[in-house]
Amino acid sequence: MNIQYPVLIIIIPLLAAVFSSALMWGNRRLVYPLCVLALAATAINTFLLLAEVVHSGPVNYLLAGWSPPWGIQMRVDLLNGLVLCIVSVVALINLIASFRSVQQELAEKTDSFYVLYLLFITGLLGVVITADLFNLYVLLEVTSLAAYAQIAMGDRDRAPLASLNYVFLGVIGASFYLLGVGYLYIKTGSLNMMDISNILLSVYSSIAVFTAFIFCMVGIWVKMALFPLHAWLPNAYTYAPTASSRILAPLMTKVMVYVMIRLMFSVFGMDYVFQELELSQHIVLLASIAIIAGAVLALAQNNLKKMLTYIIVSEIGYLVGGAWLGNTAALTGTILHVLNDALMTFCLFLAVGNMSYKLKNLDFDNLQGLFSKMPVTMAGFALAGVSIIGIPPTCGFFSKWFLISGALEAGNYLFLIALILSSLINAILFFRVFEICLFEPMQAGHGHDYAHEHPESGIREAPVSMLVTLMLVAASLLAVGLYSGMIVNQVVAPFVSGVVA
Repeated sequence: MNIQYPVLIIIIPLLAAVFSSALMWGNRRLVYPLCVLALAATAINTFLLLAEVVHSGPVNYLLAGWSPPWGIQMRVDLLNGLVLCIVSVVALINLIASFRSVQQELAEKTDSFYVLYLLFITGLLGVVITADLFNLYVLLEVTSLAAYAQIAMGDRDRAPLASLNYVFLGVIGASFYLLGVGYLYIKTGSLNMMDISNILLSVYSSIAVFTAFIFCMVGIWVKMALFPLHAWLPNAYTYAPTASSRILAPLMTKVMVYVMIRLMFSVFGMDYVFQELELSQHIVLLASIAIIAGAVLALAQNNLKKMLTYIIVSEIGYLVGGAWLGNTAALTGTILHVLNDALMTFCLFLAVGNMSYKLKNLDFDNLQGLFSKMPVTMAGFALAGVSIIGIPPTCGFFSKWFLISGALEAGNYLFLIALILSSLINAILFFRVFEICLFEPMQAGHGHDYAHEHPESGIREAPVSMLVTLMLVAASLLAVGLYSGMIVNQVVAPFVSGVVA
């Protein structure tokens, strides 16, 4: 079947970025509506594409009609079809939610921000949909460059340095990945993922293949901020503009986890990763340390946004450990958690964005009395918090259940303990915030910068557009949890059964 969804998913936001850049010199009022329309059209195409994959199987698209390995191929199966939907929907909802915060924080830079935003989303979608390892590198750098620039637009004092640190480590990660791709090309003469996978079957024992695998994995781990390679993430996400942090936090690390899974199972293969290398126990140990370290570091924070960034570091350990356990339950939990964690993190950062819009300063001392002052925002935050903890029927419970089942099946009790302990620490983290926001009264003249500067208005809820999007995403945490069985049966399980023998 000749369908154009794959190329439209890339072309629409890319052309919108070009036209938005041109409109900056003309009618600037059209930039934002154009961005919304482009991302809405992209989201529609991703869902149509996923429906086609569920109904008819993987979709292959050859650019200019050139067949691989010489031509560039886009290939969409159930795994990246799901991730494409996640990226497009989160990008669209965040753009709608961020209109007021972008105006407030970026002033005359708003149009430039929207162009960078579209380029960032174009890069993420390209990384997910491409079946070519070198094009994945190119699109990853497009994504990273747009992210660096967005972060630098944030806090005037701290964001430029945070962005620079991200640049340094991001370049190191990209260089490792590109070196790995170079070794693969030397050994196979191809850059197409499926072609390489077939060729590698006969050269598993090669030192060059082993070197390529290690380089690619280290590069991706740096990009996803796997502990202890996480140093760039907390400051970058904390000091970025609100609109940027709540798109980077749920999407950047999840797309990198997708790339890791794709390399492990679709390029190098199960036999090589879990039998030839025999590294799984060591990587799961590292992931378990990452889970605990991220949770403990979150305990040490006294700023809400910084606390959430370390929870992201912990969640990355969930995903890496689940993938490297290598059994059906663990891989099912990992893929489901990519979806769930993207939604949970997005919901948390939407709520934090609402708070930041009113409070400016998100130190714990400034959060007193928020349940009475911003009840809708705090309801969304609370629902996301209990989902991160893993309380049913929120979506976080079901993916953790699969991960715990996978750990039990593999007999890896250290990873099991890390999962349970991190959930307990998350409960402490969020209930500490709930206590401050609910039970500690707001003191006169203390905290609440906005209220202090504008005593006539006090603290009110965020604008309607920000509240509606928050409630929509918060409701999705329950909906995805209640329909987890359908998602697993229709999307996740068929992919897992195809790669796990």
